[in-house]
Amino acid sequence: MTNTTKQQGTIASAAANLFPGYFALVMATGIISIASYFAELRSLAWTLFALNILAYLILWTFLLIRLIAFFPRVRADITDHVRGPGFFTVIAGTCLLGSQSIIIAGQYTAAGFLWLFGLVLWVLVMYTFFTSVTVRENKPPLEIGINGTWLIAAVSTQSISVLGTLLANRFSSYREPLLFFTLCMFLLGCMIYLLLITLIFYRFTFFGLTSTTLTPPYWINMGAVAITTLAGARLILASSDTRLLTEILPFVKGFTIFFWAAGTWWIPLLFILGFWRHVYKRFPLVYDPQYWGMVFPLGMYTVCTFQLSKAINFEPLLLIPQYFFYIALAAWLVTSVAMIDSLLFKRFRH
Repeated sequence: MTNTTKQQGTIASAAANLFPGYFALVMATGIISIASYFAELRSLAWTLFALNILAYLILWTFLLIRLIAFFPRVRADITDHVRGPGFFTVIAGTCLLGSQSIIIAGQYTAAGFLWLFGLVLWVLVMYTFFTSVTVRENKPPLEIGINGTWLIAAVSTQSISVLGTLLANRFSSYREPLLFFTLCMFLLGCMIYLLLITLIFYRFTFFGLTSTTLTPPYWINMGAVAITTLAGARLILASSDTRLLTEILPFVKGFTIFFWAAGTWWIPLLFILGFWRHVYKRFPLVYDPQYWGMVFPLGMYTVCTFQLSKAINFEPLLLIPQYFFYIALAAWLVTSVAMIDSLLFKRFRH
């Protein structure tokens, strides 16, 4: 077998077995890049932006191969209670890259195309997944079928709102209807979160939870409210000269602070549960693409607190992201090193 044939086989195998939630890598890298920009580390922000474009293109290459050559696997995944929600990371990753394009590079045209693409993906994934799990005859019990990954449905919805609000300032002719749409997406994301977190918290407290089932995506419990806070803060900042947003501004501010407080409440509990899993229960720390679902919330909490402080003009909040940013960056670095070790170096050792 030639080296070329072996490489083709490796690529095909990687595409066939692509983890549906791997675009969480793009989500995590994108939000750490934006956090770096707000922390005045512009060189780091640009470096991560370039890496994120590369990661996005590579992941889409594998996903397209999987869609064309291994479509039955894709269909099985997207209709599965456990693996299906991972496809929402494709939407959120697309919109995060669009937000990066505006905040870091000022590229509104590229961001506009990414937003439209993300919106099409949102419709396809949202209704395919929820229709499939609703009409499915053989459904898993709650303790097996639901986990933190389901909340990426709310994350993807809020990512549409965030990027749309950023674009609204550029397209003045359509500013009012676009902001109305992003407000509706913000409220829809709130609804999805409140529905799902009720089931997840019930699963947390009334069903057995082991070190194996306490997976990293449970950090999305916090990440989903963090991006909801960011979406609300963006709407508050965009509310000037917008009649509808001005009229309901107190409601949007109150709801946004409510979600920020909820996200803050989750952080100590999730750290305690992580300590219980890896220190008390001695669950091994081995690379898993699901760990990107833990990095993203840390970065998103940093960014949303930056923006909330600005939106409500409350400077004491800035103390939090000034330090929390380094926790998020450290998590990104550790996960990146573990990924490189898993993908490259282990192959040579074996």
